Amino acid sequence: MNGQQFSRKQSVNILLTVLEIVAPVFILAAIGFTWVKLGFDYRIEFVTRLAMTLSVPCLIFSALMRTEIAPDALTIVSLAAVAAYGIVTIACFVLVKLGRMDVRTYLAPLIFGNTGNLGLPLALFAFGDEGLGYAVVIFAIMAIYSFTFGVWLVSGGGSLSKVLKEPLVASTILGALFLVMDWETPRFLTNSIELIGQMAIPMMLITLGVAVARLKPQGVGKAVVASTIKAGICVAAATAAGMWFELPPIPFAVLVLQVSTPVAVTSYLLSVKYEADSDVVAGLVVVSTLLSVGYIPLTLAFLI
Repeated sequence: MNGQQFSRKQSVNILLTVLEIVAPVFILAAIGFTWVKLGFDYRIEFVTRLAMTLSVPCLIFSALMRTEIAPDALTIVSLAAVAAYGIVTIACFVLVKLGRMDVRTYLAPLIFGNTGNLGLPLALFAFGDEGLGYAVVIFAIMAIYSFTFGVWLVSGGGSLSKVLKEPLVASTILGALFLVMDWETPRFLTNSIELIGQMAIPMMLITLGVAVARLKPQGVGKAVVASTIKAGICVAAATAAGMWFELPPIPFAVLVLQVSTPVAVTSYLLSVKYEADSDVVAGLVVVSTLLSVGYIPLTLAFLI
């Protein structure tokens, strides 16, 4: 086999691997999208509450408790994630100002990606349990940042007490404690927690499809430009942070993947709750999610 044939075969193998990773994510989202378009009922508020207060915290706790990742490695990943989101925040603020966009409407959605609905399953499918362990840590950091600075941006006031009351924050702290102390819950309880956590990923992906199907976007042209630049900023920021902290291949890949996820559906929900321009945010969610169908497989092709 000559070099050209080997390179072609290697490219095909990478493409097939990426499709195997990405396909389940978008198939489940398409199920939710089709479900709504067929006129079936889907109580997104109930499902979101169930996911964020029960299944996702169980997933985070069990993933941290049972991970074999060294605590110091998780610390480095956490620091890299904080640095990456710091760079993203500054760059997106400059983008919003240069584009003369409303800070209250645009900045939070451009910073915070869909690390839960999209990032966690992609990390699991691409890098297994080790990748999921890193992904939940980055997800938790993003969630804490979102519920403090993000809420402050959209509403004009954030609250630390609200953050501490969030189940996913409590589950992250508890899971980290179990990880550091090398503790484990009794087997029957572990099985129950894992079973509840297994609901999270398919439920979040189907809900993502449902949410996208129900959105009524506005300002699509500006959303395309902003979403494209956001993707570039996030990939560059995560790559720079990963290289600066000299992350090994898997945590490096997970960091880039998580930080570069498209605009989160929760950004739309927050804009509705705090009366920002929700139609514009809906446009960002739809457009960035559609763009991610193209750039996430390309990103994974370089990472795996």
